[in-house]
Amino acid sequence: MILSMTGYGRAVVNCDGKKINIEVKSLNSKQLDIQSRIAPLFREKEMELRQMVAEAVVRGKVDFALWAEQADLGDATSINVARAESYYRQMAELAARLGLPMPTDVLSALVKLPDVLAHQEETLDDRVWQQVRQGVAEALQQLTDFRRQEGAALERKFCEKIDAIEALMLQLEPYEKSRVEKIRQRITDSLAQLPGVEYDQNRLEQELIYYIEKLDISEEKQRLENHLRYFRETMDGSAGQGKKLGFIAQEMGREINTTGSKSNQAEMQNLVVRMKDELEQIKEQVLNVL
Repeated sequence: MILSMTGYGRAVVNCDGKKINIEVKSLNSKQLDIQSRIAPLFREKEMELRQMVAEAVVRGKVDFALWAEQADLGDATSINVARAESYYRQMAELAARLGLPMPTDVLSALVKLPDVLAHQEETLDDRVWQQVRQGVAEALQQLTDFRRQEGAALERKFCEKIDAIEALMLQLEPYEKSRVEKIRQRITDSLAQLPGVEYDQNRLEQELIYYIEKLDISEEKQRLENHLRYFRETMDGSAGQGKKLGFIAQEMGREINTTGSKSNQAEMQNLVVRMKDELEQIKEQVLNVL
């Protein structure tokens, strides 16, 4: 089973008149990279939240956000009325003594003075935290389900590309058989065009065998077939096989490249180019596999 590294999950928790939103998004990355934005009330639980995300995501670039739509979830702010009245009286006395008018916007001036606004930090209730924690688990489960759906689509794409490479590999066989005779005929014709040159027929056959063996792609085809089979088997394994699939794709590329270097016919080289195209699409998509 394949899981994609691309996913999205969201949950909403309504508790004590507060609407708490949880959102988690993930993209492909070589390592686990978690970026979090957490409401002040839940900062004390940040390590536990990151641990939950890490266990669910395993690998990828993750954007985790937890916020509230109501302002009272964070730090509550109240006005110290007695302190504001005291400031107002002092301002009025100072203005009368100096013969200056009072500011037109007294309230704006008052709230900027020290200790007029008092901040009261809200404490996290365990009941609220348990509900939020359940919401986080729900969002992470949605993300996992999303990844599973994307992974199924990737698996279908991989199977399609693997089948295409196998089909192209089979199309090489007719050209392998015909090119031996073509090589033999080309060399014989070239020797016949050289005036006054005599050659040993047995020695010529030996050299032809040696030359043809250097162009033989049987081993490359066998290894490529093994890599294709191993790729399929790895896809059927447990999740987290993205790096291994990438390594297998690299080995497949080596065999295809060697086949291309030994293919001295335009038809065979065209088939190799098409195989490379299919493989490149596999390599691009493998980067999204967990």
